[in-house]
Amino acid sequence: MKAQVHDIPQIDAVYKAASVLNSVVRQTALELNARLSQKYGANIVLKREDLQVVRSYKIRGAYNKISTLDSGLLNKGVVCASAGNHAQGVAFSCNKLGVHATIFMPVPTPKQKLDQVRFFGGAFVEVKLIGDTFDDAKDAALDFSKVNGAVFVPPFDDPKIIEGQGTVGLEILHQTLTPIDFLFLPIGGGGLSAGVSTVFKQLSPDTKIIGIEPMGAAAMLESLKEGRPVTLTNISKFVDGAAVKRVGDLNFKICQANLSDVVLVEDGKICESILELYSRDAIVLEPAGALSIGALDQYADQIKGKNVVCILSGGNNDITRMEEIKERALLYAGLKHYFIIRFPQRAGALKEFVGDVLGPNDDITHFEYTKKNTKEKGSAVVGIELQSKTDFEPLLNRIKEKGFFGDYLNDKSYLLNLLV
Repeated sequence: MKAQVHDIPQIDAVYKAASVLNSVVRQTALELNARLSQKYGANIVLKREDLQVVRSYKIRGAYNKISTLDSGLLNKGVVCASAGNHAQGVAFSCNKLGVHATIFMPVPTPKQKLDQVRFFGGAFVEVKLIGDTFDDAKDAALDFSKVNGAVFVPPFDDPKIIEGQGTVGLEILHQTLTPIDFLFLPIGGGGLSAGVSTVFKQLSPDTKIIGIEPMGAAAMLESLKEGRPVTLTNISKFVDGAAVKRVGDLNFKICQANLSDVVLVEDGKICESILELYSRDAIVLEPAGALSIGALDQYADQIKGKNVVCILSGGNNDITRMEEIKERALLYAGLKHYFIIRFPQRAGALKEFVGDVLGPNDDITHFEYTKKNTKEKGSAVVGIELQSKTDFEPLLNRIKEKGFFGDYLNDKSYLLNLLV
């Protein structure tokens, strides 16, 4: 049943959820980050939900929902759809409560998340992979619920889910006596933003609440522009924890009333944030978990001298994705560039390119070339990594002056994805 506006949670319901969750979830750390604080001239504090029991906040809503269901309803089990983190929360909860769960997940879900769902759920969980997106998995889960009578546990559009996620907000306010000027939190379907903003609007009304979405899945921002929930036609699945085509109806109403702003962050910036947090702070985040950090640049002037909380929503990152994350970060920072280089089909051409075109700190990281004797020049796809983005224009000029230029691929994503 779709949640109605009159179901909007109140603060007492969030306190009740906190009591239910007291023996199940961790009170995650709220810690000052010295590096980010120095960088932005502000007090940047991180809410570490990446250190939660299932490495994300999702266990809060899932356990609160399932534990409050009538035992008679649970006899036929529960079913849910998830891109990963909600599934882990449901799996953990069902294992602890002794309830069978059928979990539908998109086919592209990272293997690490699939393995964790099976680990947390044990014998109580069956995983079914279907479709390309969360919304595909959701449709399959709803059909399963109708046919089999299993209770559907939604990932975000439900009062009990929202109340559970709202306990993150209660913890933040209980962990600090310092007034919070800005709160940055990620938005996927809107469960976290709805729950936490409900708490802050009642207990810390002067805090500016900034929601953050990935550029390729701006469902909440587009809904706010239209004044109603809208369904996006196409989304990028890279930020899998926040890649939804439509936010929850109830969540939209709450966020519409409570959020001060919603901003978008490019995938490359998210990747840059992931790498910096990993290499500088030893914090491992998934793409959705780094959204709040990725948005700080857009508020750099406004947060100077202010007290800022960023929610790190999850740390379920598959190590096999790190090469892609690094690549996207380098492309975003202007440090990685791909060209089609036209080599004269003669001995010494490559030596000339390396000696006369590349700068002293330029590094070839990708090279694909096949000699064709019937042509005067042969094309190669060449990737070059720079130490500074200011080295790009001189490099491009040398490539053209020496007659090696064929094409520049960074701004032709369709071609770059095909060739690299």
